[in-house]
Amino acid sequence: MKNIQIDSDRLWLSLMEMAKIGATKKGGNCRLALTDLDAECRNLFIKWCEDAGCTVSVDGVGNIFARRAGRDDSLPPIVFGSHLDTQPTGGRFDGVLGVMAGLEVIRTLNDNAVETNAPIEVVNWTNEEGSRYSPAMMGSGVFAGIFDQAEVMAKEDGDGKSFGDELKRTGFAGTAPVGGRDIGAYFELHIEQGPILEAEEKTIGVVTDAQGQRWYELNITGQESHAGPTPMPIRKDALVTASKIIQKVNSIGHAHPPFACATVGQIISSPNSRNVIPGHVFLTIDFRHPNSDVLMEMDKELKAFCAKTESEDHVEIEVMDFWQFAPTPFDKTCVEAVREGAQISNYSYRDICSGAGHDAVHMAGIAPSAMIFIPCEDGISHNEVENAIPEDCAAGTNVLLHAVLSHAGAAD
Repeated sequence: MKNIQIDSDRLWLSLMEMAKIGATKKGGNCRLALTDLDAECRNLFIKWCEDAGCTVSVDGVGNIFARRAGRDDSLPPIVFGSHLDTQPTGGRFDGVLGVMAGLEVIRTLNDNAVETNAPIEVVNWTNEEGSRYSPAMMGSGVFAGIFDQAEVMAKEDGDGKSFGDELKRTGFAGTAPVGGRDIGAYFELHIEQGPILEAEEKTIGVVTDAQGQRWYELNITGQESHAGPTPMPIRKDALVTASKIIQKVNSIGHAHPPFACATVGQIISSPNSRNVIPGHVFLTIDFRHPNSDVLMEMDKELKAFCAKTESEDHVEIEVMDFWQFAPTPFDKTCVEAVREGAQISNYSYRDICSGAGHDAVHMAGIAPSAMIFIPCEDGISHNEVENAIPEDCAAGTNVLLHAVLSHAGAAD
């Protein structure tokens, strides 16, 4: 079969058109899951898919599947995609590139009258970011049997609006079953969200695995008291204790180089008054590492420090294991298909480990899966200045096209 290529101009126009929805003043995007803006981009995606001849279905957690029939439509589909929701100060490429690239693969096959043996489907997963509703990767998690659907439906955002109610309000409480079907393979294209490809001047990252993550929520309870009359030696200052834990989290990350990452991303101090000693602090912790044993050691160090500090500071520290997944190796055959796709198109490439969580991590538990990375400027993501160039977006999509064809097969 000839080495067909995607339409890079059409792909870029689709990305930029989608970027107009929820555009921010600094050039990024804000489309939180199941908001009106998320619904607007979902509806545009559906329109484009239907225009490309796809049959669109929506499942019970709002995951959208656009199916292009194969010659043997009874075969398990080859699925590829990502997500359209963003961080509050997100960029134009995180997630959306994988969805628009999937649509472009279908458009390109249409242009070249290529029929695949197996059906293919491009998917938009619901609430990958986990910003409005936690945890992250929620839609693919229910699909893969990681999360309970009823529990997800009951999740509430900061305003007390439930996931299930917002799904109905925006019109995406679909009727298709969530998961429970065979998938031939799953591929996901994404910006790297790190600096390695750009620094090494590589066009394609062949993602061999994804590092594991452990998320925690901590509640530190001391005693509120007047900032003036209360002597320093008898204070039970929850914020002071929180500051010690934050420093420890950072030191744990530095203690396990070169792959460990340790972050305190959210902190809420109460009562948050300038002349009251803080009596309660809530904070979140994010640990990441590609080795399960190291992740466990990081976990032990955190909990031992919290127990010691609780006694020393005369406060209560509750450490809750909020969410976790183990390091995930991707399917060797799918990884090789990505590598061969880069070779076919003569792109420079290197093997790479994903430092972020992606829907492909959940899919890897139920289907052969792999990912494709392209560079992003300065390695910056989850930021309005996030940027990728048209040539790299096209390159990643061409690799996706060939990876999909390697598994779906081109009918004679």
